[in-house]
Amino acid sequence: MDDGPVRGFEAMMASIDSSVYLVTAAADGRRAGCLVGFAAQMSIEPERFVAGISRQNHTYPIAAAAGHLGVHVVSREHLDLARLFGGETGDEVDKFERCRWVPGPHGVPILSDAEAWFVGRVLARHDVGDHTCHVLAPVAGGGSAGGRGGLAGLADVDDLEPGHPA
Repeated sequence: MDDGPVRGFEAMMASIDSSVYLVTAAADGRRAGCLVGFAAQMSIEPERFVAGISRQNHTYPIAAAAGHLGVHVVSREHLDLARLFGGETGDEVDKFERCRWVPGPHGVPILSDAEAWFVGRVLARHDVGDHTCHVLAPVAGGGSAGGRGGLAGLADVDDLEPGHPA
């Protein structure tokens, strides 16, 4: 019984509770950040990570101009950060005025309440539909990712009204 490849794909993706990532960027005197649901490690040797950012997102033009991006994971204890970076748009609010952060390597904003983070040098950008994938090579990082209650996943933010449509 074949329901078609699209339905099978949609059913499989709906059943997976992937991690959510907060991506931050700084370029041309501007900073931005957003919640990213499309991201993953894509190589072990050399270490590589890919983060997809919607071209509709306020963060996109800043990330597109940046040489480095920050990638953060947050615990459920700090789910408010995921809600801030996913439910607000930088077109209307300065998200960094509403959270704790420090300037990190290469000027990338680092979220102080993240469980773990890394800064990656942008190696390539690929148009993959409504998102652009940023291929990153980690150059610095910190944290432990051992937060109480586990890391925030897609199921924790599925009721979130996005700051921008995808």
